[in-house]
Amino acid sequence: MIRVLLAEDQGMMRGALALLLDLEDDLEVVAQVADGAEVLPTALETRPDVAVLDIEMPNRTGLDVAADLRRDLPSCRVLIVTTFGRPGYLRRAMEAGARGFLVKDGPIEDLVSAIRRVLAGEQVVDPALATAALSVGPNPLTERERDVLAAAADGATVADIAVRLHLSESTVRNYLSSAIGKTGSRNRIEAVGAARQNGWL
Repeated sequence: MIRVLLAEDQGMMRGALALLLDLEDDLEVVAQVADGAEVLPTALETRPDVAVLDIEMPNRTGLDVAADLRRDLPSCRVLIVTTFGRPGYLRRAMEAGARGFLVKDGPIEDLVSAIRRVLAGEQVVDPALATAALSVGPNPLTERERDVLAAAADGATVADIAVRLHLSESTVRNYLSSAIGKTGSRNRIEAVGAARQNGWL
């Protein structure tokens, strides 16, 4: 039996996936979690063969958790299944150690096949997303530029961002200006939108 951990914050989606996966003769869902912070301790306790992770979860994202699992439970293969088919997310997932990346609008048969394939050592990536990731290229933003853009996403002022990130206001302006230039945007609102669209934030 292939032991599967499901991490998905939407209860109905998580329950439906668990029911469908348990119908397969060779799959057993051994754990279900809704919070990203619960994934690693639950995985260490239940020792799944494959962890199916959503990206957007409370407290820790699926991308964060993928890196945790690679470090602390390397025998567990990670498969990201998300609504957000963004090229930057794909790159970040693979860098974090994920073996597969699928978008949720595909058929359940694709997920079942992907679980078996990643356990067999293959990499499984949604083909359209792989093509998009190649055309977009790598994330041009530095870690600090991402931090400043993320802090600006809720409409915070330069002064607010400076206090939040323990930076001077001039440094925040410099990071924002650089991020705006790198994303080909006219202002920080557009820069935040472009970075989110590409999965860089």
